[in-house]
Amino acid sequence: MSRTLVVTNDFPPRAGGIQSFVQGLVAHRPPGSVVVYAPAWPGGEAFDRGRPYPVVRHSGSLMLPLPAVARRAAALVSRFGCDTVVFGAAAPLGLLAPRMREAGARRVVMVTHGHEAGWAHVPLARRMLARIGAEADVVTYLGEYTRRRLAGVIPGDRLVRLAPGVDTRTFHPGAGGERVRAALGLGERPVVVCLSRLVPRKGQDTLLRAWPVVLRDVPDAVLLIVGGGPYRATLERLARPLGGSVRIVGPVPESALPGHLAAGDVFAMPCRTRLGGVDVEGLGIVYLEASATGLPVVAGSSGGAPDAVLNGETGLVVDGTRPREVAAALTGLLKDPAGARVMGERGREWVADEWSWERTAARFARLLEPAETP
Repeated sequence: MSRTLVVTNDFPPRAGGIQSFVQGLVAHRPPGSVVVYAPAWPGGEAFDRGRPYPVVRHSGSLMLPLPAVARRAAALVSRFGCDTVVFGAAAPLGLLAPRMREAGARRVVMVTHGHEAGWAHVPLARRMLARIGAEADVVTYLGEYTRRRLAGVIPGDRLVRLAPGVDTRTFHPGAGGERVRAALGLGERPVVVCLSRLVPRKGQDTLLRAWPVVLRDVPDAVLLIVGGGPYRATLERLARPLGGSVRIVGPVPESALPGHLAAGDVFAMPCRTRLGGVDVEGLGIVYLEASATGLPVVAGSSGGAPDAVLNGETGLVVDGTRPREVAAALTGLLKDPAGARVMGERGREWVADEWSWERTAARFARLLEPAETP
C-alpha cells in the first residue's frame, strides 16, 4: 500500500477551519495509508489515541522549515515508506519539499488557504511562495479568488482546486439547537449566530456596531457570538451597552458546534480584508456548515468568502466594513422568516450537491497518485 506523509502545523486538537479541513482529508483516506506529523498541542495524546493512522507530534506547538523539522520529516518518509508528502499549508513548511524528495518522496502536494493568497500580495513573501510552488507537483486552491491570487506566482498547470467538504450528517437542521436555546434562555427569540475565531478579520465588531440598528426593527433579537480568540475583551466591551441582546459564550467543544449553529435563525460573519490585503478570508467553511444546518448566511466580501455563498440564493454578501449594510441584511432576513427559510433550504441543497466530503475525498485521492512515468 502506498503511504502519504502529511506535514502540517494545522491539526486537531487545535481548533480552526484549516485544522478541520486537514483532519477531514486525512480521515477520508484508507486506514494505514497516512502518517501525520504535527505540533504538540494540549489534549493531543487523547486525540491521537485510537486513530487509524499514526500521528507523530513535534516537540513544540509550532513547526518551522528548520533543519530539525526537515530531519524528522525525512526520517518519517523513510521509516514509513511514504511516496507522497502533503503539506497541510503550503507556506511556510513547503520549503522543506526538496528534503522530502531526497528522502524518497516521489510526489509533493501543497494545500493552500487564505494566508498564501495574502503572501502573494507581499514582495518578499511572494518570492518565498514562488520557491514553494516550484518544488510542488500540485498546489491546491480553495476557489476562484485564491486561484487568481496564486496564478501570478505559481505555474497554472500545477494549480488544482481542492476545497473543504462538509459533513451534512453532522451539520443539519435540528442538530441540537433547541437544547442550546434552552440552556441560554433564548426561548423563541430571533437569533443571529456568529461562530468563528474572535479576531478582527472575522467582523464580530461590525456585528456589534450594526446591532443597535437591527434592534430598532427587531427589538427582541439576540446576537449569539461563539468562539475564542484574542479579540474577546474588545468584543465584550462593545457588547456591554447592548445588555441581554448579545450573548458571547466563548469557545465550545467541537461536538457542540452543530447545536450552536442550529440555535440560530440567521448566520452572520461579515469578514473584511485587512493589512493591505495580507489578512484575508480564504473561503470560510463555517458559511457552508451554516448552510448545511439550514440557515441563510450573511458573509463579508473578503477574499474567497463569496465563493461559499450563492448571493441572493443561499445568503447575502455584504461589505464587512459597513455596519449599516450589515444591519440591513440582517434585518431583512429576520423580518422575513419565510424567505430566510427558503434561503436556508437552498443552502443545504447546494452544500449536499457541491460540497460533500465524498467529492472532496475523491479529488484528494486523485492528487496523491504519482504521475505515470512514460
